[in-house]
Amino acid sequence: MTSSITTLRALLAATIFFAAAPSWAENVLYRGNAGEPTTLDQHHTSINIEEFILKDLYEGLTLYDAKGVIVPGAAESWTLSKDGLTYTFKIRENAKWSDGSPVTAEDFVFSFRRAEDPKTAAAYANILYPIKNAEKVNKGELPIDQLGARAIDAKTLELTVERPTPFFLELLAHQTALPLSKASVEKNGADFVKPGVLVSNGAFKLAEHVANDHLTLVKNPEHWDAANTKLDKVIFYPLEDQAAAVRRYEAGELHVDYNFSADQLPRLRQQFGGEVHVSPALATYYYTFDTRSAPMDDVRVRRALSMAVDRDFLANEIYKGAQQPLYSWIPPGIASYGTPEKADFADKGQLDREDEALKLMKDAGYGEGGKPLTLEIRYNTNPNHERVATAIADMWKTTFGAQVSLVNLDVSSHYSYLQQDGKYSAARAGWTADYADAENFLSLNISTNKTFNYAHWKNADYDALMAKSYDEQNPEARQKLLHQAEAILMKEQPVAPFLVNNDLWLVSKKVQGWYDNANNQHLSRFLSVSN
Repeated sequence: MTSSITTLRALLAATIFFAAAPSWAENVLYRGNAGEPTTLDQHHTSINIEEFILKDLYEGLTLYDAKGVIVPGAAESWTLSKDGLTYTFKIRENAKWSDGSPVTAEDFVFSFRRAEDPKTAAAYANILYPIKNAEKVNKGELPIDQLGARAIDAKTLELTVERPTPFFLELLAHQTALPLSKASVEKNGADFVKPGVLVSNGAFKLAEHVANDHLTLVKNPEHWDAANTKLDKVIFYPLEDQAAAVRRYEAGELHVDYNFSADQLPRLRQQFGGEVHVSPALATYYYTFDTRSAPMDDVRVRRALSMAVDRDFLANEIYKGAQQPLYSWIPPGIASYGTPEKADFADKGQLDREDEALKLMKDAGYGEGGKPLTLEIRYNTNPNHERVATAIADMWKTTFGAQVSLVNLDVSSHYSYLQQDGKYSAARAGWTADYADAENFLSLNISTNKTFNYAHWKNADYDALMAKSYDEQNPEARQKLLHQAEAILMKEQPVAPFLVNNDLWLVSKKVQGWYDNANNQHLSRFLSVSN
C-alpha cells in the first residue's frame, strides 16, 4: 500500500513537472547584430549585418550549411554541360513562398534580371557578372532579356555563363542571388520589404521590424524543410554599441552576439571560456586612399602612409591577438591561390620602414620643410575602429608631423558615403570573401568597379591583367595573372591592408548546432536553443 501511494505521488509529481516544463514554449533565438540594416532589399545590400537577416528570410539556388559548405538550396539538383558553360537547375517541387505560392524558375529569372537592370542600381551587381551578358546588361549595353538566365519550365532554370567559373555555385549562395517573388514585387513595388508584405522562401518570414530596436522573424511553415527548423522565432537586435551588446549577453538577454570589442577578449575568455569564438576568416581590414586628389594621388604619399603604420601594434595591442598583421591584399588561406604577394616593405623592420617612409614623403614635397600634411580618417562607429584610427593618426603625426582629424559615421552611412563618391583622404574598410577565390578580392580594385573601388584608382596594367584572367582557362596560368595583379596593387597602395580579420562571436552554451567556419555562415535554421 505504501509503495503504491509513493508511486502515485511520483507519477503526479512527474505530471506536474512536465506540465510546467518549457517543452511547449516557443524556441526563440536572440541574436545581437552589429548594426541596423540599411534595407531588406537584397539588391541594395552589401554588408553582413544585412546578409545574416536576408539568408534567414530567403534561400538561393545553393546555400551554406551549418559548417559553411555549399549544399543544394531551393534547387534540389543541377547539371553542368561538358563545356562548363550551361547550368541546369531543378527547383524543388515543394519549394514555396511564405504566401503558399510555388517558387518558380521565372522568379529566379526575374530576380537576376532585376539585379543586373541598371535602373535597379544594385550595389553588388558585379557579383553575378559571370552570367552571360550580365555586365553588358548592367551597363545598359544590352536589354535585360539578353541575360543568360531562362526558365525552361516552371521548375527548371537554365543559367549560361560567359566562361567556365569554378566558384559559380558559391556565387549563387550570395545575398544578391537570393530570389524575389515576382508577383509580390510587381504588386507592391518598393513596399515589398515591409512586415506583413514581404514574401520570402527561406526558413523564416518577417513578422516585425522596429528600426534601431529589433527585427523579428518567425518560422515559415511553407518552407520545404520546415520540419527540420527547430526555432519558432529569431529576434535580431541592431547593437552597434559593442559594450552595450556585451552587457546584454552577460545579462542573458542574447544567445548570440557578433563582433565584440577586441580589448574585451581576455576578460570574456576568463568569464565565458568556450562561449567566446575567435574564428579565422578570409577577411581583410584595410584603409583606402582617395586617389582623385592631392596628396593621395601621389603613390609616394600612399606608400609612405602605409609603411608608417605599425601593424604589429594594431594586432597585438589593440586587438589583443584577435587579428594578425597583413601586408598583402589577399589574406592567406585560399588554397587555389597559394602565398599572396606582399608589399615590398613587408620584411623590413618598423624603424626601417619609417625611415624609408620619411624619405618618400619628403620626395613628394610634404612634411618637414615641405607642404603641410593635413589628413582626415573616416571610419564606421565601433570601439575597435576608433582605437585603430586614433593609433594610426598618432603614427602619422609622429612620423610626418601630419595634422589628422577623425570622422565617424554609423556603418550604413559610412559605406554609403564611400559608395556615393564622398570625398576623403583615408577611410577604414573591410572585405570578407564572398567565395574562396583571389578574384573576389582583386576585382574590387578594377577601375570599372563603381561600387567597391572606393579609392577611385585606375591602372591600365592592372585592369588588363584582370581582364585576361577572366578569359584564361588554365588554372595555373590564371593564378599567375592574379599574382601579377596583386603585385601591382601592393606597389601602388591605393589600399593599405593592415590586418587579417577574425570573426568574434559570443555563443551561449544553450545554442545547439553552431560551427565556426571561414565563410562566417550561421543560418538560424540550423540552430536551436535549449532551455
